[in-house]
Amino acid sequence: MRGLVPESELERIKEFLENNAEFKGKKERILLDYSTFLEGGVRERTLDIRARITNGVPEMIIKKGSWGGSDSREEISVIGQEGSFTNMVRLYAALGYKKAVLVERNSLVYRYGDTEIALVEVPGHSHFFEVEKEVQDKDDIGKAQEEIKQVCAELGLSVFSDDEWFDYVELLNKEANGVFDFDTDGPDFFKNKYGI
Repeated sequence: MRGLVPESELERIKEFLENNAEFKGKKERILLDYSTFLEGGVRERTLDIRARITNGVPEMIIKKGSWGGSDSREEISVIGQEGSFTNMVRLYAALGYKKAVLVERNSLVYRYGDTEIALVEVPGHSHFFEVEKEVQDKDDIGKAQEEIKQVCAELGLSVFSDDEWFDYVELLNKEANGVFDFDTDGPDFFKNKYGI
């Protein structure tokens, strides 16, 4: 589940998590979301095709299912070796995925009970949260969602509705995210811009 973190609440939430949760680490992430340019766009898609690099580790990601403010999805990932991100981008281009939304995010990740809470910074723009719980059996999804709602309520966090989440993503795509085009930017774009 996701929601906006008002700047006026950010320090209060950080302090609560620092005092009551286990800090798991900071994630510095660059992500390519090819799905925005596929059929269904932001609101109707049920398949995400992504490449990302988190703290220097590249990953190919496929997420299946709806992706609104509080949906659950199946995630399939392949982790690459450090230094292989450019090859992943080339691989996606060879498969026909050449244009993607370019996203930069910094997250502080905590373990609170059985949930993972991430405070996500959109550099120069805003903050939002993600609260997740991994389940092995689809029958456990409803119970996990209820537990996540309880955690959000305990922290005073308001969860996005699907429309609010999609509006926020569209706002980020206009104001904070960029566009990567393999044909225009070339395979060395990430090495030249980010040193990866």
